[in-house]
Amino acid sequence: MKKVAILGATGSVGQSTLDLIEAAPERFQVTALTAATNVTQLAHDARRTGAQLAVIADEALLTELRQMLAGTNIQAAAGRDALAEAARGDADLVMAAIVGCAGLEPVMAAVEAGKTVALANKEALVTAGELMIEASRRSGATLLPVDSEHNAIFQCLAGQDCSQVARLILTASGGPFRTASAEEMVSVTPQQAVAHPNWSMGAKISVDSATMMNKGLELIEAHHLFGLPSERIDILIHPQSIVHSLVEYEDGSMLAQLGPSDMRVPIAHTLAWPERMATSVQRLDLLQVANLTFEAPDETRFPALRLARQALEDGGAAPVVLNAANEVAVAAFLDGAIQFPDIAALVERLLNDMTEAAPRTISDVVQLDAKTRGTAARMMLERA
Repeated sequence: MKKVAILGATGSVGQSTLDLIEAAPERFQVTALTAATNVTQLAHDARRTGAQLAVIADEALLTELRQMLAGTNIQAAAGRDALAEAARGDADLVMAAIVGCAGLEPVMAAVEAGKTVALANKEALVTAGELMIEASRRSGATLLPVDSEHNAIFQCLAGQDCSQVARLILTASGGPFRTASAEEMVSVTPQQAVAHPNWSMGAKISVDSATMMNKGLELIEAHHLFGLPSERIDILIHPQSIVHSLVEYEDGSMLAQLGPSDMRVPIAHTLAWPERMATSVQRLDLLQVANLTFEAPDETRFPALRLARQALEDGGAAPVVLNAANEVAVAAFLDGAIQFPDIAALVERLLNDMTEAAPRTISDVVQLDAKTRGTAARMMLERA
């Protein structure tokens, strides 16, 4: 039986992970669950799974969590140190599904403890990729990609390294505004931006998909996961979201992973790895799909792709600034404070103004992230 800790258990990935675990109780045991502020859902999930530990990030909610877990043997804890302890505790696999840079320290704690880490938090590698990969080499940790695109590449590699790989091809749906003009995107609403045509995701990642920043972050993540430079990682628009990514080998062979647009497929792959497990997802019917189409991305209408690739090539502090500025801008857009095109514009301005040195420790990354957020927030106030 595999012991599993879920960081970010109340989010969409966390809930899908719990669904899969509860469908196979003979294979998995939940040891720890964490959440940011959703104390009610956290307590409910901890009770129904028999978790040993429940951690709420917001320390002000600890008393409420303890009250909800009264009469059980479940330990309740709160705060940053408790999140890290949950990550390095008694688990064979840690599902890292905390959204944003808030998941950076817990993920590093799991890596340094030599865990097998199912990485759904792309920001960990985007902001601290070199540090994270080096730490995994030292500790012997295993990183398993949960993002559908990186999981697809992992499956296509089938245990091989990338020495014979010519290029990786990440596919993107193009989001809800794939065919919209630049003029039309000025007036889009948050409700329109979170309405992804193929995937069911949280608000932040849905907006990232709409701006295509999500694909830019995945480009940086793929570089760190698979060790290929920017010029050997391509992005293709694939509106059907059936082909999740491709690997082209040096002999001209190209392998693709296909599947339904359901995050339970890559989550199940990482949960059961190196084996597989049955799922209840709707099976892919290629006759019904009928056509698979591909097109080049438009970096004029979707400048986030250009900004992310430049941040990867510049290295140093640039990916941290890119990620932090984007998170602040997306939150401002969702609050109605800025327009949709302003998201990429804010990110570009902060990248152009960047003077910081490359972070050398996780603490450096956290400090640079906080500094960038503060600068971006001030820019939002000035704009208002």
